[in-house]
Amino acid sequence: MRLALFDLDNTLLGGDSDHAWGDWLCARGILDGATYKARNDAFYQDYLAGRLNIADYLNFSLEILGRTEMAQLQAWHEQFMAECIEPIILPKGLALLERHRAAGDKLVIITATNRFVTAPIAARLGVDSLLATECEMAGGRYTGRTTDVPCFKEGKVTRLERWLGEQGLSLEGSSFYSDSINDLPLLERVTQPVAVDPDPSLRAEAGKRGWSIISLRD
Repeated sequence: MRLALFDLDNTLLGGDSDHAWGDWLCARGILDGATYKARNDAFYQDYLAGRLNIADYLNFSLEILGRTEMAQLQAWHEQFMAECIEPIILPKGLALLERHRAAGDKLVIITATNRFVTAPIAARLGVDSLLATECEMAGGRYTGRTTDVPCFKEGKVTRLERWLGEQGLSLEGSSFYSDSINDLPLLERVTQPVAVDPDPSLRAEAGKRGWSIISLRD
């Protein structure tokens, strides 16, 4: 079975779900609209530049999960999905997923964004297999900390290789779609790397290597 791997943010979505979640919380006064948003924006710029300290970012972004009851988090996420995610689901992204589905490929979303934010999005996109940065839980609620290897840069390769072993699958004939230079380690491992509306660094790298460059934006 061939694997079709997809980054999520700015690839299948016309925006970044992780950054949008922080903005959504600030807009509703749940988090401080000045201090939190400034740090959130700074971390996002570091991510775009390929210099994000993932440990620092996770300590910052997951704190809200640790101090909020699960029922409240789920209610917030339902609103967030309706208000922020639905409008940025790309029709061409859905069509791409369907083409791979129709071809009999196994669809996998592999994202640095945490599972709390992304699991409902993957379900909405009809993708059953999700590799994401994991949120630690204890006593039926989040602790505000991460666990396992963050699904970021080389960590995506580590997490994927473990999952492949568990599933008895390989990367033979695989494809991976991503917008970000942060995903270079995984793009180098698959049979068919595809740069999707790539950032400038990935566009340059894809051009040098002769990789496909596509757009899913209208």
